[in-house]
Amino acid sequence: METYSNIVLEQLPKHLKRYVVAQQYERYTALDQALWRYVMRQNYAFLKDVAYYPYIPGLKKAGLSIAHIPDLQQMNDRLKLIGWGAVTVDGFIPPAAFMEFQAHRVLVIAADIRQLEHIEYTPAPDIIHESSGHAPIIGEPDYAVYLQYFGEIGTKALSSRKDFELYEAIRHLSILKEHAGTTEAEITEAEKQLKTVQDNMGEPSEMALLSRLHWWTVEYGLIGSIEDPKIYGAGLLSSIGESASCMQKSVPKLPYDLNAVAYAYDITKPQPQLFVTPDFEHLMVVLDMFADSMAFRVGGKQSLDKAIDCQAVCTVVYSSGLQVSGIFKKANADQTISYIQTGGGTALAVSGKEIAGHGISYHREGFGSPVGQLKGSERELENFSDAELIAQGIIAGEPCVLRYSSGIVVEGTVLKVMRQQGKIVMISFEDCEVYRNKGEEGAEFYFKPEWGIYDMAVGTEISSVFAGAADKDAYEVIQDEVEEGAALSFFEGKETKLAGLHARIGQFRTGVFDQGTWTDIFDQLAVDMTDNWLALIELYEIAWANQADDLVGLAESKLQQIIGIQPNLRKLIDDGIRVGKEEPLNNH
Repeated sequence: METYSNIVLEQLPKHLKRYVVAQQYERYTALDQALWRYVMRQNYAFLKDVAYYPYIPGLKKAGLSIAHIPDLQQMNDRLKLIGWGAVTVDGFIPPAAFMEFQAHRVLVIAADIRQLEHIEYTPAPDIIHESSGHAPIIGEPDYAVYLQYFGEIGTKALSSRKDFELYEAIRHLSILKEHAGTTEAEITEAEKQLKTVQDNMGEPSEMALLSRLHWWTVEYGLIGSIEDPKIYGAGLLSSIGESASCMQKSVPKLPYDLNAVAYAYDITKPQPQLFVTPDFEHLMVVLDMFADSMAFRVGGKQSLDKAIDCQAVCTVVYSSGLQVSGIFKKANADQTISYIQTGGGTALAVSGKEIAGHGISYHREGFGSPVGQLKGSERELENFSDAELIAQGIIAGEPCVLRYSSGIVVEGTVLKVMRQQGKIVMISFEDCEVYRNKGEEGAEFYFKPEWGIYDMAVGTEISSVFAGAADKDAYEVIQDEVEEGAALSFFEGKETKLAGLHARIGQFRTGVFDQGTWTDIFDQLAVDMTDNWLALIELYEIAWANQADDLVGLAESKLQQIIGIQPNLRKLIDDGIRVGKEEPLNNH
């Protein structure tokens, strides 16, 4: 993975590095560059008055320019000065991974750029949204702190099975919409599948609710007063359509508070309302209020039940500090937790570091252990001294019977007592049987001697539950970095005749203006007007900047003809002409 001499990227954990792909800047065509330039010139013309931060200084602080698609080396050269970094990825990545990158102060930027027909807005991640939207405001210290903190909270959020289905449905539809060869029938079917999932989501998970807060702040947030808000959300800053329409009085502006979690969103439509925060410190307050309700802070049975419903890898933390990572399943019908059980590969860790010999290869068939207080003991087992262990009969090589207040009994020969950070986290037994109500009707058996060594977790309660493994690099099978070519196929076949003409137009920006060359390019563009409007806008800008009034008239006349044929392009063309007149061509 290319780290661009940025220590922030060098320190990324291995399980995140696998999502990173090379930007391969040389594959952006002159048409791509023109598309970037058009969007950024439009943004500057509008956002310089309504964006929260000074637009051009913000771009420069992030290593961005209006003139050309950002180069990741240039971005990292600037971002590392404020303790951040940026990487390119192949389109969508899982929400949990996205949040974790953010927690590590790394902006995730899709390597591709939207198609011309989606110039105003694309549902798929692209380099315009990810860089021009997110990066410029990173220079605002309070916002950067919020963004990182949100990533830390989001990394712990529990998802549901439906969340995964929704992610895949959105990802599939977005890829189809950005793929040049997609048919209307394919898009219709994908939209139908997405709606089916959306209509059957059930109760929103922690991640779903947290995603709403992310949407109404990081993506679509406004700041200031209700009467005079400014834009800071990346979705608005990178959308030349919605950044203007959202400021109209017809779009309600609501005070931002915890009630925002009640507002779902649809990424394919303009937002029906927006939320205004008075300052970035307020965002932190609201986020903390929500985090107080999350499983990683609440713990207990309700949090364990969320992990069981999730059916994905989660981590349960005992009060001793022992972290158990795996896929959890129901172990007992108690109103409180008396036993936890995982199925399949499970790992044990303390403080995010896997305990040697207790990874998924050792606990490959799952892990189970009681939770609670020993019967008749006023002191927690995790806090026992050596003398107290002996008094309880917990002596290496000796038979021992531990009776829990829940009725669970652990009976076997003690092999080892493990302490970590001053607490007893595990006791290992051989010839061990774990049961409840043995000899009675409805007896429950959790472990039998013939199953091997029994490693019993120690802790009186479950203090925290969070998504993913405690030590992800040790738990996950780390594959090679994402191979080039999957969604990056957008680059293939883009060197068209139109891209070539854009390349010739681009030479006017660095060379001497020549009317004959301008006319030659114009004549070629005039033959086929399918996608030529953007090239004609560029010719118009150049002619206007060079005071070539006759050429300005030619370009404007042809653009008006295109509007007559494709009325849906009127706003784009009118805006292009207006900005061409009002904003001088420069590299900013």
